[in-house]
Amino acid sequence: MRSLALVAAAWLAACHGAAAQTAPIFVLNSLDANVSIIDPANWKEVRRLPTGKEPHHLYLTPDEKSLIVANSLSDSLTFIDPKSGDVQRVVHGTLDPYQLQFSPDMKWFVTAGNRLNHVDIYRWDGSNLQLAARVPTGKTPSHIWIDSRSTTAFVSMQDSDEMVAIDLPTQVLKWRVKTGPSPADIYGTPDDRTLLVGLTGGDGIEVFDISGPQPRSVRRIKTGDGAHAFRSAGDKRHVFLSNRVANTISKLDLQTLQVVDNYPAPGGPDCIDVFAGGKVLMVTSRWSRKLTVIDTEAHKVIRQVPVGKSPHGVWTLDHAPR
Repeated sequence: MRSLALVAAAWLAACHGAAAQTAPIFVLNSLDANVSIIDPANWKEVRRLPTGKEPHHLYLTPDEKSLIVANSLSDSLTFIDPKSGDVQRVVHGTLDPYQLQFSPDMKWFVTAGNRLNHVDIYRWDGSNLQLAARVPTGKTPSHIWIDSRSTTAFVSMQDSDEMVAIDLPTQVLKWRVKTGPSPADIYGTPDDRTLLVGLTGGDGIEVFDISGPQPRSVRRIKTGDGAHAFRSAGDKRHVFLSNRVANTISKLDLQTLQVVDNYPAPGGPDCIDVFAGGKVLMVTSRWSRKLTVIDTEAHKVIRQVPVGKSPHGVWTLDHAPR
């Protein structure tokens, strides 16, 4: 059997010839208020970039020109160059940004105010944010998904076990629906007809049909305790899901809505990114202060990189399509 080091080396050679990835890897350390910047050539942390207080999520803009950190307790956003790791600018006055997302057309920017129970919708002119509306929601808005047409934002309500839909052009609440316990991340299928909701208070995913005027809960898929965060596998058919309590990652087929594979992910797996080629993924191990790298073909952890306290988001430019 090949050693884990040889597995990693073979994967790097297959995907990038003799060279390793060139873009840095960014890991958000929520309780340290900084970002670990990791050199993928040697998997060493080269520096830490200070952010605002209690940053919780990272988001790479659709044009891939900026990596944005949401600093919830500092009411600010830190824009980082995803190639160099340098701070581009800090935007102040965004109230309690916990989770964040641009619409695909980059006309709208949405933040979830986790502590303050609201969703903020901003207009984006290419360089500046202008608040269009602050929408009161249920208790503890958590994660956001925006449809491919850039018309609707779907947001989970972690502590009131709900999901809401907000019309972006009018900033009006379209509907509200009950979910299973502690809904977290949301993932929409490419046809915009189905939403998957990770139930962190349960052991799997709740599936909603949103093709009609009102959403319908149509099934639940068991994945593992603490189902939490999604990431596309990059092949337009599969999606990964972290199961934080079960210490696993599940792979789902979006056509059959079935679990087709599972991988070990120790330390409380949270946010995921996938390298180009889709064969190796990275996940933040929230409780063990590490970035875990998994070979999906070998079904093995091939390395763990020490980072800061409560690592949350992870991103790199060398990623599979989203």
